[in-house]
Amino acid sequence: MAERGSDEHPHGADRLCAAGDLVYSRAVGRGRVLRRDAESVPCLLELALLHPDPDDMEWLVPTSPQEVMTRLLRGVYDEVSASQRRMGSAVAAFEWYAGLGSPQVGAEGTAIRVLEGSFRIQVALDEATESCQTEVLTVQPGGIRPEHELTEGLHRALALRGRGVRMRDLYTHVARHGQGLLNYLELMGDSVEARTMDEVIDRLILFDRAVAFIPANADRTMALELRHPALVHYLVTVFERLWRLAIPLTAPLPDTGIEGISHREQSIAALLAEGHQDAVIAERLGISVRTCRAHIARLSETLGAASRTQLGVRIAQVGLDTPSQATDIATSSIRLPDQESRTAR
Repeated sequence: MAERGSDEHPHGADRLCAAGDLVYSRAVGRGRVLRRDAESVPCLLELALLHPDPDDMEWLVPTSPQEVMTRLLRGVYDEVSASQRRMGSAVAAFEWYAGLGSPQVGAEGTAIRVLEGSFRIQVALDEATESCQTEVLTVQPGGIRPEHELTEGLHRALALRGRGVRMRDLYTHVARHGQGLLNYLELMGDSVEARTMDEVIDRLILFDRAVAFIPANADRTMALELRHPALVHYLVTVFERLWRLAIPLTAPLPDTGIEGISHREQSIAALLAEGHQDAVIAERLGISVRTCRAHIARLSETLGAASRTQLGVRIAQVGLDTPSQATDIATSSIRLPDQESRTAR
């Protein structure tokens, strides 16, 4: 529908079509509008004049006219000589829209923004990258990073390295086996430091401890841009706790102390003891279900178990039924930011 809407509404944010004008005016005046009422004007979503309400995805809230005007003027400024008439119309149009609503319209967008669609997410990441001056922290769940993902983010990473920005990345242990990641880290040199864990939290990107990006749905077609200081500080605290417990990529994984059982099989054994199904274990460790089942088969063979029930008993007997010490500490030591501050003092 979005592509068809683009053909039917060929305009920019400074000169809305009649249908877009009506829906956006209603949204500014009332504070929000039902998503179904805006289906006939996909241009408003494409131009980021409307975005999902983080409290109820069935509603769309308007971007404040002042924010839209600022965004327009930033682009127009670079080509003033060719765009003077457009600048004047943009200012006049959005001053009129601003008079329709209260100053609170769109105020949530400064602290929490819902970004819908890969294009808008990419634009927001690029803007945060351009503004970043000192540090980027990321958590990258899943297993071996696909080459296309590493390539897509390479231009941002190189721009950050060029400005002397330090980067720290957390991965699962499985990512150690990806040649693409090793090539990326070699290219970035000492500007990037990577560590790994059995499990990590969902994807997280933090810029200068001031803005964070996290997924807003399972298929990652939506994201949240967070600028609320308390939320960002809490996410930084979580990252720092996990970072302290993670193992540098250049260091070997610790030995399990049990002959024939690898570190990964130890992690699988602990999750089996908790009662998790194969698919859940695979997702949490960043491996395929097929690989997970192959490890379970080797565990059964090593421990001499003829069934799943017997395997559970053997796991308990040899002491593999609890997570590793690092995982225990990670679970118990993540405190709220104020507790962290008191401990530091």
